[in-house]
Amino acid sequence: MKTKREDVRNIAIIAHVDHGKTTLVDQLLRQSGVFRANQEVVDRVMDSNDIERERGITILSKNTAVFYKGVKINIIDTPGHADFGGEVERVLKMVNGVILVVDAYEGAMPQTKFVLRKALELNLPVIVCLNKIDRPEARPDDVIDEILELFMDLDASDEQLDCPFLFASARSGFAKKSLEDPETDMSPLFETILEYIPAPEGDPEAETQVLISTIDYNEYVGRIGVGKIDNGSLKVNQDCVIVNHHEPDKFRKVKIGKLYEFEGLNKVEVAEAGIGAIVAISGISDIHIGDTICSPEKPEAIPFQKISEPTISMDFMVNDSPLAGLEGRYITSRHIRERLFRELNTDVSLRVEETDSPDCFKVSGRGELHLSVLIENMRREGFEFAVSKAEVLYHYDERNTKLEPMEIAYVDVPEEFTGAVIQKLTSRKGELQGMSPIGGGYTRLEFSIPSRGLIGYRGEFLTDTKGNGILNTSFDGYGPFKGELSYRKQGSLIAFEAGESITYGLFNAQERGTLFIGPGVKVYSGMIVGQSAKPEDIELNVCKTKKLTNTRSSSSDEALRLTPPREMSLEQCLDFIDTDELLEVTPTSLRIRKKILDPTLRKRAMISRKEAEKNRG
Repeated sequence: MKTKREDVRNIAIIAHVDHGKTTLVDQLLRQSGVFRANQEVVDRVMDSNDIERERGITILSKNTAVFYKGVKINIIDTPGHADFGGEVERVLKMVNGVILVVDAYEGAMPQTKFVLRKALELNLPVIVCLNKIDRPEARPDDVIDEILELFMDLDASDEQLDCPFLFASARSGFAKKSLEDPETDMSPLFETILEYIPAPEGDPEAETQVLISTIDYNEYVGRIGVGKIDNGSLKVNQDCVIVNHHEPDKFRKVKIGKLYEFEGLNKVEVAEAGIGAIVAISGISDIHIGDTICSPEKPEAIPFQKISEPTISMDFMVNDSPLAGLEGRYITSRHIRERLFRELNTDVSLRVEETDSPDCFKVSGRGELHLSVLIENMRREGFEFAVSKAEVLYHYDERNTKLEPMEIAYVDVPEEFTGAVIQKLTSRKGELQGMSPIGGGYTRLEFSIPSRGLIGYRGEFLTDTKGNGILNTSFDGYGPFKGELSYRKQGSLIAFEAGESITYGLFNAQERGTLFIGPGVKVYSGMIVGQSAKPEDIELNVCKTKKLTNTRSSSSDEALRLTPPREMSLEQCLDFIDTDELLEVTPTSLRIRKKILDPTLRKRAMISRKEAEKNRG
């Protein structure tokens, strides 16, 4: 017999990136008394890993819980980036409703649409929270219209359209039901959650059923499965079986080792948990997302949607450059293999495949950001390796037509830069679908563009718009292949001698393009030291010293003026490299190099590639 558990509510907070959902969770935690009065708390306390804190984005969904008027509210903070959409899709299976956070100035954005579609497909009730209402340029009335239009575009039902709207400032710590209400605290949002989000339902007398929706990983206890108890109850030391909706043959006997519930930011050990509770289970070594933990008497898997497939791949390989092994702690293929396969423990959108070479692994993910976060994590852990240019994953239909992943790109730019952006995106096979003014001198452009066309574009985009443009994309299925595409108009400046860069050599080289290195940097033959001003690659000697004569002393070198080199971040390096180049990643350095270091072999490979293209054409 199904009953409701009125003392629990399970909600997810969903939003476009940077619309303030993590800050909102901070306030809910603070105002529900999770922290002591004198406790020092960092901002965005839910963004727990270093990269999340530095970039101000959420990568992994996080669980927390607060108490309000005797009701436990389990809150899941989800990522807003489409690259981490795999995270959003699964956590929605654990909740009974969502809070959609929308910036009161920016309005509905591509990821708002992406996460809202997922929630509506699962028939979840939605509370809309207009955040940043205290921004001077906030436009709440227009944004409400945009959101209602978005609901209609996504075929929302009448009940879903009749959702409550709240107006909030997460930073100032208030929410209100109408714009005229006084600014007090977050209680209007708490009240709306209790009133509008249904209590979890289940049969407490039935056999146990728990769907695992997230995997946590801990060095000491290994894998930790997180999921909601749909039916029955779960006890420590209980004998269970694991089954999976997508793997009918799976049937494994397990014992529940430890059981935790969430309170504030902590996991609290419990002996038993009932229906509607979100629990973490440790002690099951081979637990996966999508597994259902059941009683042996009635092993029934809960249906679970498949995670969206990756669209982009890179090769991760052992670093074989002349400077290999000098800066990293973990450098062998065994180390790299173990680390990549360990990442699969927690990241369901990632794929790792072995290749013909034991030193190279093909890693596929949901986008450049997804893979760059993995690369950054690995280099911080002391790994040294090389990666290739990101490439998209093609599909073929039944008629053997080549299909490629397509994206919808929404570009908000000041009016004076629209021409440059349209020209660049059109040259990258983009098609302009719409153009409209959005106020403040900005125009919104909507493009349909192959995912390939966006690889390496973000850096250029920021330059073209002087840092004022906003580019958002969302995956739009597969479409027919749009033809070949050249990624870069300019060639590379390549060092042809190993040694240390010297001011005199660099001074002569800087006339040929933009340098990436200054004096005193170790270089090797085939390493890229800058971007050429011309379309072709240029080889030059940056280790060249001036010959000393009786009248010229070595100190006259100091008078040479060098332009400061262009410092490149990891993303900029990944954007810059071409298909015949690699990025060498170590804990302290990022070096761009040619795949083939030897100049003679490189020329031969280029000639044979051109001949092959001519024969194909």
